[in-house]
Amino acid sequence: MASQSQGIQQLLQAEKRAKDKLEEAKKRKNKRLKQAKEEATAEIDQYKLKRETDFRRIQTSVMGSQGNLAVKIEEQTTERIQSYNSRFQKCKDKVLQELLDLACDIKPELHINYKYTV
Repeated sequence: MASQSQGIQQLLQAEKRAKDKLEEAKKRKNKRLKQAKEEATAEIDQYKLKRETDFRRIQTSVMGSQGNLAVKIEEQTTERIQSYNSRFQKCKDKVLQELLDLACDIKPELHINYKYTV
């Protein structure tokens, strides 16, 4: 009987060691999964950062040229407005005088379609 209980004790100890090894293996597996997840997250972040910097660079080159175009158009518009204003100031008095002359200097005459009958 003692040998049987000793055999049972050995089986229980072997089962306990197997259980401990299994728990240790699970811990290593979980640890490795966490490490792999962290590595994947870091790799994703690095890739995302690279793509964002590429996008920003391309956006800057495209938008920069559009920004320069907008500045050029704004400058041209300002120049044209100044030109129109200066021409207006030069011709304003002359045009006003011509309009006043036409309105005030009335020369009465008969219309060409008017037929005078006596």
